[in-house]
Amino acid sequence: MIFDVSVLETQEKYRLLNGGVTPRPIAWISTRSGDNIDNLAPYSFFTVASCNPPILLYTQVNQRSGLDKDTLNNLIATGECVVNIVNSTLVEKTNQTSAGLNSIESEFDFAEVESCASYQVKPRSVKDSLIRYECTLREINRVGDLPAGGSIVLLDVKYIYVHDELYDNGNINQELIDSVGKMGGDYFSLTTNNIELTRPQ
Repeated sequence: MIFDVSVLETQEKYRLLNGGVTPRPIAWISTRSGDNIDNLAPYSFFTVASCNPPILLYTQVNQRSGLDKDTLNNLIATGECVVNIVNSTLVEKTNQTSAGLNSIESEFDFAEVESCASYQVKPRSVKDSLIRYECTLREINRVGDLPAGGSIVLLDVKYIYVHDELYDNGNINQELIDSVGKMGGDYFSLTTNNIELTRPQ
């Protein structure tokens, strides 16, 4: 089937993009509000934008209300966050933190996620996340203001935490990382069946 996006409804476009561009890594982003409320939310439109300088990128898909999510509001207010990487032991709690809570409620408390102090930034880190990127806000690019439009957020990586068991001779051990990807709808993917292919010369 061929779909002409100019005649599709918003949710039809969302389902075709969200369900086809898979699996997507998940940025489980922790921030702190100006009132010191700790926020935690997952974003699966997420990738590395640059390695030199080190920059991460995530996209906030606009809510139907048109209002920014707490994560972006907190980033604008404080300029800091932690991107926690999700593994299979954390995926259910990650999903719980996608609930639409009031901005004065903490997802850490709601989903019973254990936190710990970050190395330098004020937002708390997810204690059981084995890889964490402490970041500052670099830039926001508003792509569209309509519902399901996007705001592209660039984050400067300042400090990286890697659990000792995962760090192997200068690399993150890909057989142990156990990262989780987001599929379309309510589906997630597990990285328990990896293959290794050497790049051609």
